[in-house]
Amino acid sequence: MSTFMANKGNIVRKWYILDAAGKPLGKTAVIAADLLRGKRKPEYTPHADCGDFVIILNAEKAVLTGKKPEQKFYRHHTGWVGGLKEINYRLLMQKDPELAMKLAVRGMMPRNTVTKDSLSRLHISRGGEHKYAAQKPEPWTMD
Repeated sequence: MSTFMANKGNIVRKWYILDAAGKPLGKTAVIAADLLRGKRKPEYTPHADCGDFVIILNAEKAVLTGKKPEQKFYRHHTGWVGGLKEINYRLLMQKDPELAMKLAVRGMMPRNTVTKDSLSRLHISRGGEHKYAAQKPEPWTMD
């Protein structure tokens, strides 16, 4: 008997669709991060990239609960003196909901080299349409 170790040769990747309409941003991001890492597969290996492809639809219809729309900020620094830029999440969700969803998913992923490859399999769209019908994605039900 031997321990199974996933690698590029024995990984089967599927495509899943998550509908974020009316769902909390964080709960959608948790499920997307788990699918991207492959944590819901029996052959999950932490150091190997064994996740699936994820399409998130209706990113602009995801909701922020509580006082987060007013109190939560996305901050980044340009590298220059006084270069701290911040934007309120209510404005970020209106201006660029894809970025807000991507930041939420990225925050739930580990800080390692596998994350970069995993995030390349994340596709976020603003509306309910996507261009990946040829891959025959399966809808993932969020409970």
